[in-house]
Amino acid sequence: METGDGLLTRIVPSGPMTIDAFAGLCAAAQIHGNGLMEVTARGSVQVRGLSPVSVPLFAASVEGLDIAMCEGVPILVSPLPGDPAALIDARRPPRRSAARSRHGISRLAPKVSVSIDAGGQIPLDAIAADIRLRAVARDSTTKLHVSLGGDAVSAAPIGFVAPQDAAMIVCALLGVIAEQGPETRAAHVLARRGIAPFCATASDLVEQASYDPMPRPAETIGLHRLKDGRCAIGVALPFGQSHALDIVALLRVARANGASWVATAPQRTLLLGPVGEMTAFALGTAADTLGFIVDARDARRRVVACAGAPACTSGLIPARALAAAIAARLPQGGMAVHVSGCAKGCANPGAAPLTIIGTAQGCGLVQDGTARGEPGSYFTEERVVTEAVRLASRESADA
Repeated sequence: METGDGLLTRIVPSGPMTIDAFAGLCAAAQIHGNGLMEVTARGSVQVRGLSPVSVPLFAASVEGLDIAMCEGVPILVSPLPGDPAALIDARRPPRRSAARSRHGISRLAPKVSVSIDAGGQIPLDAIAADIRLRAVARDSTTKLHVSLGGDAVSAAPIGFVAPQDAAMIVCALLGVIAEQGPETRAAHVLARRGIAPFCATASDLVEQASYDPMPRPAETIGLHRLKDGRCAIGVALPFGQSHALDIVALLRVARANGASWVATAPQRTLLLGPVGEMTAFALGTAADTLGFIVDARDARRRVVACAGAPACTSGLIPARALAAAIAARLPQGGMAVHVSGCAKGCANPGAAPLTIIGTAQGCGLVQDGTARGEPGSYFTEERVVTEAVRLASRESADA
């Protein structure tokens, strides 16, 4: 993908990586790109600043690392290895699904995705997917609740399947989407034809029963208990981006304290483990010193921003620089802010209490809307920071 700072490549890990493997990926990003790395809201890794010449060199470097990656349809799974609360091993169905569906991948829209929630400590409820599988305890057994075209609240439910049928049901439902054309998503099929085509395909596998998927709070930052009594610690990249050298420094500290793996997670987070509880606190202190987010209450978590100008050719404002300036002055409990370099709203397609959009007229400001909304007012880059903080402060005071 071409951007303002060169080419961008996205990697979707299918599970945890060794500390050494992820350090190797960071080294490749530094050598062949500009060293800027991102973890997305869905837990993918992006490397920036590549060139037509360096892309094959980067690919060769990554191929030599021990990193298992999703091929074809992106499959997001519960990210925490050794989670004692998990009801299934969410990584097994994806491998089988990928193998079975690879022949039909070319007929699917590029953004078609699958999520498999093991029912553990880090729910995937807020992540939208074309096909959702969520492990639940039902009648003294574990079943997978299947739904389509949304997050845990908005997705259309189909019913329950046995865990051993997960790969089969995913492939069958992907086939329904593929039959509708190469740009089709599950939501498009639901809007045009309803849920009937999916139910017809899945009737032999699915147990139809009512289920209320109450959304569960998800927090990736902080300590997470593991089966063996040790912990993993989650730290987030500010606005989803850090320099490869800072990540390598964090990995060195983690390895020195006994950690052997790193896993990417939603909410732009890295999970590091396994470590003892006291060691985890020391690792958190080191991560804080390196500029990572270690406190769930950090104001930077309430400001979402894309790369913006000059890193993105579509960006009309320096979104991340503005986001950092706003976060530095945002009051405790202030409203969430979305800073978008343009009207595409890549960092947050949904609505936010306050959205700042890069436009030809300057920084457009939309309240309770999306980046595609019509701004009610326009400001210079200097003024929009003050105005955003003023509105957020007023909201905080009213609350």
